Amino acid sequence: MIVLIICGLSGFAQNNNTTSPFSRYGLGDLHHYGYGRTAAMGGASLGSRHAVQINSANPASYTANDSLSFIFDFGIDGTMSNYKSSTGSLNTQDVNFRYFSLSWPVNRWFGAAMGLQPYSDMGYEVGYTEQIVGGGLAAHSYKGEGSTSKAFFGASVSPFKGLSVGANLNYIFGRLNRNTTIAFDDASIFYIYRTEGTRLRDFSLSYGLQYDLKLKENEFLTLGVTFEKQTELTALHQLFAYRSVTVGSSSLTDTLKFEPEAKNIIKLPSTYGIGLSYNKINKLEINADFYRAAWSKATFFGATDELITDQTRISAGLEYIPEAFSIRSYMKRVKYRAGFHYENSYLMLNNHQINEFGISFGAGLPFPKSKSSANFAIELGTKGTTKDNLIRNNYTKLSLYLNLYDYWFVKRKFD
Repeated sequence: MIVLIICGLSGFAQNNNTTSPFSRYGLGDLHHYGYGRTAAMGGASLGSRHAVQINSANPASYTANDSLSFIFDFGIDGTMSNYKSSTGSLNTQDVNFRYFSLSWPVNRWFGAAMGLQPYSDMGYEVGYTEQIVGGGLAAHSYKGEGSTSKAFFGASVSPFKGLSVGANLNYIFGRLNRNTTIAFDDASIFYIYRTEGTRLRDFSLSYGLQYDLKLKENEFLTLGVTFEKQTELTALHQLFAYRSVTVGSSSLTDTLKFEPEAKNIIKLPSTYGIGLSYNKINKLEINADFYRAAWSKATFFGATDELITDQTRISAGLEYIPEAFSIRSYMKRVKYRAGFHYENSYLMLNNHQINEFGISFGAGLPFPKSKSSANFAIELGTKGTTKDNLIRNNYTKLSLYLNLYDYWFVKRKFD
């Protein structure tokens, strides 16, 4: 069943629906690392250690899982967006697979996990018209689509009490397509069509560390650190452009450029993150993260992109449980969550770095007589600006993540 689910979700991950003019640049819209229970906590999770959470953002966290546990986690979300410019607006709705992962212990000091999650999405269709002197009206159209995903296998060890170190082996794969057309209202002038395709497929490594400082009984302060060095990805790139001219009832086509699919390189940036988490077990958790990715040093087929700059993100959130083991009140066992994030994205358009701010809140609903739960999150945010002919996106994101927990590796004396 797990193999069938993995195969199905792998296909689903490569067909995500996205409608975002921001995804025209770079590798498209990048996905943040916060999933599951931390989605309602601003995504802050680098310092989080939890017995029933799979925290792939920091692979050092895998040793936090119970030594008799098996955890399966997956989720979907839906986003309602309003894109607004100085001249108009557009409403869109997208529903997508978010991720799945599973985790299991090897022994008391060794944990492992694997999963699949989106890395970036591309989905846009924009255009404009202009008057060309001596040429009439020209219509420019830009369209792109595709997704890239990240499959990972990770492990962590705890060499001594309080310290955990881990690593994720990631496989990044997917395809991105870009199409451009220029058409004149007078077909006898010319029509230009250009299509560009990029397939990614390669491995990367990310590292994590967490250190627990015990404050009191059942109270801990955890420092989390993650790092990923600059990585070269194999990119199979192809390009085809032609010009067409209509004369009477005949069309003449001329190839402008043709590059068959060939191996090239995209260099992903080095990244690092620092997180701090306060945890009073079964009562309160407070997380705060700082994350940075040096996208200005990334290269696409041997060249940097002047529209790409460094990405930074600050996020914070909390989880509160009124009474984790209440017998009489289900609502007191519910986990209440809230958070926020502020991000300077990796896009620099018209001398404006595209920024994003969002607030989130949600709840973890425990299943009866089980450590499994359904985690709901709502995020309200804004991205971009309407200044200097740019676009602002006001969005609402609804998420559902199912966390399924089971006891494994137990030798039963009675059936």
